[in-house]
Amino acid sequence: MGHGKALAIKGVMTIVVLYLVLGLGFDISFMNVLLITLVLGLLSYMLGDLFILPKTSNLVATMADLGMAFVVIWLLGMALTGLSGGTMAGAAIIAALVMAVGEYFFHKYIFNNNITSHRSYRTSHEF
Repeated sequence: MGHGKALAIKGVMTIVVLYLVLGLGFDISFMNVLLITLVLGLLSYMLGDLFILPKTSNLVATMADLGMAFVVIWLLGMALTGLSGGTMAGAAIIAALVMAVGEYFFHKYIFNNNITSHRSYRTSHEF
């Protein structure tokens, strides 16, 4: 149940941010925003939240999520929309920065609700 709720929270956060930035800000269709949300949400949950976060700190995991979000949004955005690399990079930077703020707090939620094992995290890192 913990992973399901965490994925739902992450999904809602991601689609809201991406729709506001990409959909309203850059006129990217909702279907493309939804596809980017699904790919980004699953990748960042598996890599950032389940793999990197338990082994490092909230800051390191947030920075990893920032980089991953930028690359995924930029590349998928170019592939799906036909926007130029520069325009899509700008959109990806804005979206990734906003996502990173949300991810910082999402990581606190994961930690506080014991969604993953945080053995090294608890003993050597602070939130």
